[in-house]
Amino acid sequence: MDPLSLFILLFTIFVLAIFVGFEIITKVPPTLHTPLMSGANAISGITIIGAILSAGSDNNQLTTILGFSAVVFATLNVVGGFMVTNRMLSMFKQKKG
Repeated sequence: MDPLSLFILLFTIFVLAIFVGFEIITKVPPTLHTPLMSGANAISGITIIGAILSAGSDNNQLTTILGFSAVVFATLNVVGGFMVTNRMLSMFKQKKG
């Protein structure tokens, strides 16, 4: 397969994935959005492990930089997901007094 055909195939898959992802996300009702996103953010823990492995490999400097930035962004995503989950769960606690 020549490079142009491969690029067109991969680009088509990429565009279809964007379209399907957008359609799925817009169909989620607001009451389910926070719990689903909190669970999805926990998956970023797996991303952190892969990013640490990538950043720690001695392939080249670009791999290390991209791995480090992936660790930073995935960590922010995990922390943000836990903060959102904590805020959501605090809405269901009974008020004292």
